Amino acid sequence: MPNALKIIIPTAGWATRMRPQTWSKPKPLVGVAGKTALDHLLESFGSLPDPESIEYIFVLGPYLGETQIPPYMKEHYPKYKIHYVVQSVMRGQSDAIWLAREYLGGPTIMCYSDTLIETDFSFLAEPQTDSVAWVKSVPDPRRFGVAEVNEQGRITRLIEKPDSFENTLAVVGCYYFSEARDLVSAIEEQTRRGKSLRGEYFLADAINIMIERGLKMRTQTVETWLDTGTVESTLETNRYLLEHGCGNTKTVRSEDSRIVPPVFVHPSAEIHHSTIGPYVSIGANCIVTDSRLESSILEDGVTVETAAIKDSFIGRQARVVGHAASDPLMVLNVGDNSSISFE
Repeated sequence: MPNALKIIIPTAGWATRMRPQTWSKPKPLVGVAGKTALDHLLESFGSLPDPESIEYIFVLGPYLGETQIPPYMKEHYPKYKIHYVVQSVMRGQSDAIWLAREYLGGPTIMCYSDTLIETDFSFLAEPQTDSVAWVKSVPDPRRFGVAEVNEQGRITRLIEKPDSFENTLAVVGCYYFSEARDLVSAIEEQTRRGKSLRGEYFLADAINIMIERGLKMRTQTVETWLDTGTVESTLETNRYLLEHGCGNTKTVRSEDSRIVPPVFVHPSAEIHHSTIGPYVSIGANCIVTDSRLESSILEDGVTVETAAIKDSFIGRQARVVGHAASDPLMVLNVGDNSSISFE
C-alpha cells in the first residue's frame, strides 16, 4: 500500500442497549472474556500488512468516550498513531466519518466498535482490491443491512433492513475503501440529497452513491461475527471467546472451589469455596466467596458473597451478597459501583 492504512472506529453512540453498564463507561470499554471489547477489536486487525504504520481514528462521544477512551489507549497502546474526533450531535454513521475527513485519505478500514469478526486482512495488500464489505449469510436478514450482489460478485447496492428474504448477505459493519476521499465526497453528496432517516445519515446510502459513481465493491464472507451491542450478545460473545482460546482455566487459583471450564479468572482475583463456570469471566481484584456462577461476566473489583447467578453482567466495583448459593440461579444486570443485597 503506497499510503498508510487508516482505521476509523466510530464509538460515539449512546449505547442505550448496554445500560446500566454504559451509564459510567463507553461501550468499547465494557469487559468480555478477560479484556475490553476494544482490546478484542484491535487484536482482530493483527493480520493487516505493515501493522506498525497504521493510523487509527476514533470518533468519540462528547461524554464518556471523550474522557475515557484516549487515556485508555495512551496507557495500553502507547505506540499507536491515533487521531480523535468528537461527534457532539448524533447524526449517524456517515456524519461520524465526515467529521474525521481531515485525517482520511488513501486506504481505509471502517469498523464499528461493537463488531468483532474473524477474518484474514492480509489480502488487502493486493493492489487490485478496490473496496470490500464483510458479510455473513443469515437466515433472517430483516434486522440487518444486506448486500445485493450481481453475477460477477459485485455489490450493486446495500439495503437497510429489507422487507423480504431475497438477499441474506448481512453486512457486518466492517468495510474497506482503497481511497477514503471518495467516501467523504459521497457523504457530502448524501447530505446534499438529504438522504437521512429520522435525522441520521446512514453509511449504506453513501456507499450506494459510490456504487452509482462506479465503485467496484465486492463481498468478503466471514463465518464468525460477534457482537457486543447488548448485554445478551456480549454474554454470547464472552461464551464464544472463552471456547476459542481466551480462557485460562488451567491456571486459575482458588481455595476449596470447583472450576468448570472454560473460564477466565484474572490472577489477582480471589475465589473461595465457590463453583465457577462454565463460561464465566472474572476481572482483576474480584472476590467471590461461597457462591455459584455460570455464564456471567464480573468486571474489575466486583465482590460476590453467598450468591447464585447465571447469564449475568456485574459492573466494576459492584457488590452482590446474600442470595444463598444453594438457591436457584438468578439473572442480574448490575451497573458499576452498585450494591445488591438479599440479606
